[in-house]
Amino acid sequence: MPRFEPHPPRRPAIISGASSGIGTATAYALAELGHPVALGARRVEECEAIADKIRSSGGEAFAHFLDVTDTASVNDFVTAAESTFGSTEIVLSGAGDLEFSTAHEMDPDQFLKQVDVHLVGAQRLAHRILPGMIERKRGDFVLIGSDCADSPRPRMGAYNAAKTGVEAMGRQMRMELEGTGIRASIVRPGPTQTAMGMNTTEEVIGPVLEDWAKWGFARHSYFLRASAIADAVVATVSAPRGAHLVLIEVQPEAPLRKDA
Repeated sequence: MPRFEPHPPRRPAIISGASSGIGTATAYALAELGHPVALGARRVEECEAIADKIRSSGGEAFAHFLDVTDTASVNDFVTAAESTFGSTEIVLSGAGDLEFSTAHEMDPDQFLKQVDVHLVGAQRLAHRILPGMIERKRGDFVLIGSDCADSPRPRMGAYNAAKTGVEAMGRQMRMELEGTGIRASIVRPGPTQTAMGMNTTEEVIGPVLEDWAKWGFARHSYFLRASAIADAVVATVSAPRGAHLVLIEVQPEAPLRKDA
């Protein structure tokens, strides 16, 4: 006899930060596996366009406005998603943004806003969704962490602190949820090409790259694609029950050396 009932073949998924990057790539990947996906972000028009593409390919998708810094917005989004697709089986907490700055020069209100999006936003999702998962005794709650949580980088503003908090909360949740049937997991990307931080200027990014090289962070110029992180999320939630992929770190492979 198996120790756990297998995953249902159809697992409704909720994705925050779904309007671009890792969230979008994960939505496509989960939909291809036959899972309904509820796409949430402040840029709801982009989510609607992604949902249309998924539906045109035969998948199930739903788009709704979501601001993870607003508890009422989180509650409304989850209620609408579960009214459409049923109880949530998979959560990807991926909402976030990035503003480059030294820690001491960043405006404190902006610093707090970044922490609110990354860390408190993830907790708002957990607070709203996990009670139902616990009642059903199954589910996957995946947090997008960062290798900055393991090795902070200079001039990342609040990002280092926020992602360190996210990963600490994820480890805490793993202990607290042990034995409930819920798997709290962290997917930790290395440098990834997404929309975050792409609105910066040459004057801002220049000192960032100089400091990264100085401290040994810019070993090569290759970045991951968002689809690589989506693959890690899919692997995490697709692991059969009884196995828990606690942490997956994904780093870009370096370009081939000419002497290799």
